[in-house]
Amino acid sequence: MNRLIPVNTIEEILPEYQNSPISLLFEYHNLNRDFENYDNAQLLVGMCMDNRKHLNIPDNFSFIIRTGGANLRYSEFKVSYAISVGSVKHIVLIAHNHCGMVNLISRKDQFIQGLVSSSGWTEEQATDHFMQYAPMFEIGNEIDFILYEVKRLRQRYPKIIIAPLYYRVEDNKLYFLKEA
Repeated sequence: MNRLIPVNTIEEILPEYQNSPISLLFEYHNLNRDFENYDNAQLLVGMCMDNRKHLNIPDNFSFIIRTGGANLRYSEFKVSYAISVGSVKHIVLIAHNHCGMVNLISRKDQFIQGLVSSSGWTEEQATDHFMQYAPMFEIGNEIDFILYEVKRLRQRYPKIIIAPLYYRVEDNKLYFLKEA
């Protein structure tokens, strides 16, 4: 985990994100800053749908898109909406450890059996479903994926400030990711 940059004080927030909604996110979540009131979202958060992650932020502070692996490839219209209609100028993409979208093939049997037993699907339907969609949602390594996705979105939205972050499930803290 030598790619993580911890934030335990305001001074540890990277200079390029100081005095921004990204800084405020760290101040609220990691540093327990008192909540302020917001009428409008200050940033867009892209994060995994994983139920073990919860951000400590005030109401109305951000738009949040939760998808497996924080994969926004199929949520770009929602990103564009947050920028155009919601007027956000900052985005964070948050990877996390122990992500279920990493090595999906190892969960193939569990996925298929879960659909068969819980949804009433046949094994053939569940297998076809997995084989059709797993390649679209497999993210490989979560850190590499988020860094790639940040780069892709920066090219797509060049005037928007986008930061790659990491959430450690064990300590419920946010970290910056070192970019190469």
